[in-house]
Amino acid sequence: MRMSSMRGMLAATAVIFGLMGPAAADTPKDTLVQAWQIDDIISLDPAEIFELSAAEIAGNTYERLIGYDIQDVSKLHGEVAESWTVSADGKSITFKIRPDRKFASGNPITAGDVAFSLQRAVLLDKSPAFIINQFGITKDNVKEMIKANGDGELVFSMDKPYAVSFVLYCLTSTVASVVDQKLAMENEKDGDFGYEWLKTHYAGSGPFKIRDWRANEAVVLERNENYSGDAPALARVIYRHVPETATQRLLLEKGDIDVARNLGPEEIDAVGKDGKIQIVKAPKGTLYYFSLNQKNEILAKPQVRQAMKYLVDYDAIADTIMKNLGETHQNFLPKGFLGAVNDNAFKLDVEKAKALLTEAGYPDGFAITMDVRSTQPVTGIAEAVQQSLAKGGIKMEIIPGDGKQTLTKYRARQHDLYIGQWGADYQDPHTNAQTFASNPDNADDGASKTLAWRNAWATPELNKETDAAILESDTAKRAALYEKMQKEVNDTGPFVIMFQQTEVAAVNDNVKNYVLGPSFDTNLVAPITKE
Repeated sequence: MRMSSMRGMLAATAVIFGLMGPAAADTPKDTLVQAWQIDDIISLDPAEIFELSAAEIAGNTYERLIGYDIQDVSKLHGEVAESWTVSADGKSITFKIRPDRKFASGNPITAGDVAFSLQRAVLLDKSPAFIINQFGITKDNVKEMIKANGDGELVFSMDKPYAVSFVLYCLTSTVASVVDQKLAMENEKDGDFGYEWLKTHYAGSGPFKIRDWRANEAVVLERNENYSGDAPALARVIYRHVPETATQRLLLEKGDIDVARNLGPEEIDAVGKDGKIQIVKAPKGTLYYFSLNQKNEILAKPQVRQAMKYLVDYDAIADTIMKNLGETHQNFLPKGFLGAVNDNAFKLDVEKAKALLTEAGYPDGFAITMDVRSTQPVTGIAEAVQQSLAKGGIKMEIIPGDGKQTLTKYRARQHDLYIGQWGADYQDPHTNAQTFASNPDNADDGASKTLAWRNAWATPELNKETDAAILESDTAKRAALYEKMQKEVNDTGPFVIMFQQTEVAAVNDNVKNYVLGPSFDTNLVAPITKE
C-alpha cells in the first residue's frame, strides 16, 4: 500500500472512531451518523443475514438481480440484471446480466457470480435459505437449477410454474444479494465458500461498502468508488449502537448525531417541536408479536393459546407505548399486502380468557417466562403484557437479553414465550404466509425453520394451503386463500400478533432526502445529502 493511501486511511479511521466515542458535535458534511439499536446483528454474510439491522446494512451495500421502486413496490426493475424472460412452461427465468459492472474489489460482475451467490446460500443452508429452497431447489440439485450461461446470462429453474411476481419478489430479498465469487473464494476455509470470512467482511457491489463492524458498538459504511450507479454524495455512513432512547435524543439535540432511530412517543413529540429537527415516518411491513412454544405442554393447549390473545390490552398499548410507532394489527399479513385482513378480532377480555383457561385445566393460571430483547418499544410492550396476563392468573417472568441472545435462544426452540418483530422478506404475501402458517418438518433438525417451526407448531393442512396459494394465477382467488389462512392462524395458531410498525426517524434539518422505505432493507442512504 502506498504511504499516501495509508495516511488517508488513518485519517478516515480517526474521524470514524472519534464520532463513535465521546461527544464530537457537528458531524462532518460528508458523513451521516445514525444512532440505532443494532445489537441484533449476528453476521454480515447475505447468506445468513436474517435480522432487521443487518438486512438494512446489506440493502445499502449489496446489489441483487432485481429491485423494486420504494415509492411503488409493484414496479420491479433490474439491478445486476438488465432484463429477464420467462420460459413457455413457466418453470424457468433467464436473466440477462448488465455488462461492464464491477464489485467494490474491482472484479467484474458476471452471471457466474450471481449463480455462485444463490448456490452458496442453498449449500450453506442458513436461516434464509428456505426462500430459494421453496422453488424445489436443494443442495443436491442447486447447481443444475441455478447456472450461468456464459458471463452474460443466468438461468433460474424451478420445479413448478410459480406465479412470476412471487419468484421475482423473492429474488429482491437479502439472501439473493450478489457476492464477489473471486474475493469470497480467496478467503475460503475448509470448503465454506468464504462463510467465516464474510461473517465480518464485505464482498458486494452496492453504493456503499462495509468498512467496519464492531459488535454492539458501530457499523461503518464507506462510499464504493467502483459502484456502477450514481455515486452517493456522502463519503461514509456510521450506525452507532445507542440502546437508550434518552441518550439518542440528547445526542441529536447536541448535533453529535444526524439521525435518531429509536425515540419513544414522548421524545418524538418533544423533538418534533424543535424547528431544527424533522420527523420522518413510514408504514412498514413489520409486525410486533409474541409467540408460544408448543414444546411447552401448557402452551400447546388450544384454549391457552386463545386465552392469551384475550389477555393483551391492545388499545392501551397502542395509545401509549406504541403511539407514533405503530397501529393495532392482529393478522400475519401487514396492511397493503395482497389478501391482508385488517379486522382485529381480539380485545382485552379477562373473563373470556379465564373461562378458556379453566376449560384448559388451569383455573388459577400458571407460571411462564418470556425472552425479551432489552430495547424499546419491545420491553415496554412485554411489561404491559406481563401486567395484563396477571389479570388472568398467568405469572410471566421477563428474561431480558440483547438481540443476539434472544434470537439465538428462539431459533433453538428453547423459549417459552418470545416477543419480537417480524419483517416481510419480500413484497409478496407468501413471505409471511410461509413463515407463520407453514412447517413441513417439525423435527428439531427440520430444514425449513419458519416461525411455525421455531414454535414447534405442526401445520399439515396449512402447509397444503400455502403451497396452493403460490400456484394460483388468479389474483382475486389468491387473495381469498390468504384471507382464509389468516383466520385459521388466528383461530388456532401460537402467535399473538399485536401491532404493525410505523417507522420513525428524527433527523437534523441539514440532512436532505432521508427516506424510510416500505421494508426493513429499503431504508436507502445513497440519495442522502447534507447541507
